[in-house]
Amino acid sequence: MARPLRPDAYVEGVLVGDRTVLAQTITLLESTNAEHRRLAGQVLQALLPSAGGSHRVGITGVPGVGKSTFIDQLGVNLTAAGHRVAVLAVDPTSSRTGGSILGDKTRMERLAVDPSAFIRPSPAGTTLGGVTRCTRETILVCEAAGFDVVLVETVGVGQSETVVAGMVDCFLVLMLSGAGDDLQGIKKGVLEIADVVAINKADGGDVRRAELAAAEYRTALHLVGAPSPDWTTPVLTCSALTNTGLDRVWEQVMLHRTTLERSGGFDRRRRTQQVEWMWSMLDERLRASLRTDAAVRERLDELEAEVEAGRVPATVAVDELWGRYRPG
Repeated sequence: MARPLRPDAYVEGVLVGDRTVLAQTITLLESTNAEHRRLAGQVLQALLPSAGGSHRVGITGVPGVGKSTFIDQLGVNLTAAGHRVAVLAVDPTSSRTGGSILGDKTRMERLAVDPSAFIRPSPAGTTLGGVTRCTRETILVCEAAGFDVVLVETVGVGQSETVVAGMVDCFLVLMLSGAGDDLQGIKKGVLEIADVVAINKADGGDVRRAELAAAEYRTALHLVGAPSPDWTTPVLTCSALTNTGLDRVWEQVMLHRTTLERSGGFDRRRRTQQVEWMWSMLDERLRASLRTDAAVRERLDELEAEVEAGRVPATVAVDELWGRYRPG
């Protein structure tokens, strides 16, 4: 990245909504450089009093469900209604090359040029849950910049979606029609943490199929239970292509917030998220510290090969590596 700005320059730029400085601040957050991390901490501390005012919504779904099209249309609807929308779109990182497509802006053509929207594509790297290492920090910075709706698009069902649900106010799961097959392939855990479920692509000849799928998902949700005792997860149908039903989906997202605010569940969720964020960062730092420890590196590659070959049990390898990291 380019030479860092002064801490106050980052803070002032974000607070006045300077998009260039906002992007530079997020880049600073994403850096693993020790000095950059120290500077980022100062910037976050200064921005914290101005953060927290957005509605944070996580959006995930099965492959091919049309997440980007859905977010593009929903975002345009929201900006037309007077909202300022930030989209944190996470691209999957190749486990082979480490590369990432980062093509979300091309898949959200209208929102990408909307002056009331900001799209930040970032590679997921090796972080579980389909989110980047600094997604939580990026949410706070976008809030400080005045965005009142933050949409977090994950890489899709199949990773640890509980990570996403642990950093947003509402977790929206998009599904396709043909629920009989879908229900066998989706993890029960995803339904358990869904605050709102929407069957997308309910258009043309698929409207009836979408309605049948919605009925099957309602039955499944009744069996697995709701993520909150104060809320029953609704299942709706919509079409991002024709902009049909998206207003009802957003109404349920906002009703979910109102319901939790009345019961005190909203504040509890936000406070719990702060503690989870702290532990997540500690886990990440410990992992990085362990991997860069000289004594661990001395044996790490060899032990990985022995575990892979079946010559050493994983538990034995862990004991040895941990002993090297924390001798005695």
